[in-house]
Parts: sequence; structure tokens; C-alpha cells
Amino acid sequence: QLETLEQEEQECLELRPHPTKKMTHIVSHEHGMTVTKTLQEGEAEPQCESFSYSRAKLRGLLLEGASLLLLRVLARRQTMPPDLVFPAINAEGDLCTSSY
Repeated sequence: QLETLEQEEQECLELRPHPTKKMTHIVSHEHGMTVTKTLQEGEAEPQCESFSYSRAKLRGLLLEGASLLLLRVLARRQTMPPDLVFPAINAEGDLCTSSY
């Protein structure tokens, strides 16, 4: 039973004259998960947005690290179950599905 406790992603675009930094921080807690997105363009004040998902909505959630682990296990077993679909969180922090 593996569970993601925390995940952080950072993306930096070095575009002149306004470099852009995007950060997404996901933290697990007793009621579900909280996603905090931060966007900073150039020297402007960072813009933060935070929202939470309940445990019920996240049942079977597969985040990036777990997805890599699953792909390695499937490759090792050389098998792919049909219609393998998991809830996931996309780059914008929205719930979506991940199909294999």
C-alpha cells in the first residue's frame, strides 16, 4: 500500500524580459490533499492559489512518482492489464484521469 505524502514540482522559463517560475506543491493530510500553485512572472509579486480534494475523490490517485513506479513494475512483468485507468492531478492541479 503505497501513498504519496508530498510532491513538489518546479518549472522555470528563462524568457526575457520576464522569466517565469511555476511551482506546484501537493501535501497529503487526514482529510485528503491540498494543492498549492504559485506563479511568478519577472519581478512581480508571486500569485498563489490553493485548493483541496477530499479522500473520496482521490481514491486510487496516481501521482507522478507512483506512476513511474507502476510503469517499471508493468515493464518488469511484461504485461499490461486492459483499461488501466487511475485518477491523477494534471499540471494545472486539476483532477483528471491517467490511462495506460
